[in-house]
Amino acid sequence: MDPDDVRADWADRSGKYSPEYYADIGPNVVSETLTDVLDHYVGTDATILEIGCGSGRHLAALLGQGYENLSGIDINDEAFEVMADQYPTLHDRGTFHIGAIEELVSEFDTAAFDVVYTVETLQHIHPDDEWVFEEIARIAGDILITAENEGNSPQRGRGETAVSQVDDEFPLYHRNWKTIFAELGFAQLIREPTKRDTIRVFRTV
Repeated sequence: MDPDDVRADWADRSGKYSPEYYADIGPNVVSETLTDVLDHYVGTDATILEIGCGSGRHLAALLGQGYENLSGIDINDEAFEVMADQYPTLHDRGTFHIGAIEELVSEFDTAAFDVVYTVETLQHIHPDDEWVFEEIARIAGDILITAENEGNSPQRGRGETAVSQVDDEFPLYHRNWKTIFAELGFAQLIREPTKRDTIRVFRTV
């Protein structure tokens, strides 16, 4: 798939892995870890951006813990319709941007957010668009958190392959996030594998 095909697939996604699909699942272990990490490293007044926020299940968990300055980006405009239905308080209080990461991330000021995090989003960035990692590092003023699939699931990330297919539909690119963000000025503080993903917490140095 070329970059436009990857983006188009997520922009029009319905059914499995769609915003509604994840809203039905609701907050999970990643949501819990996010709140625990942020409770330790920042205050509830921190400015927070989720890249690939979907219908907002993780942001809703943060809102429930008292975090108010919440923003999100998602390429699928239906995500925000689902959010309005499932998490109306978040929808009304948060700041949200519809569009591809590649189109939006450069518009933010340097260190615009105290915290930037992604959940199963960077793993779908096409190799031609890897420049966005530098932009993500640029806008993260203090804490950067990734929760991406690194081969924890039995069907993903096996061997030395750089890319695998999810349900024979779309690509999942395997990368060394510690190395990538270390080269962009971040030190890894925490690495926590879960059954599905590996959560990594980075801080600017």
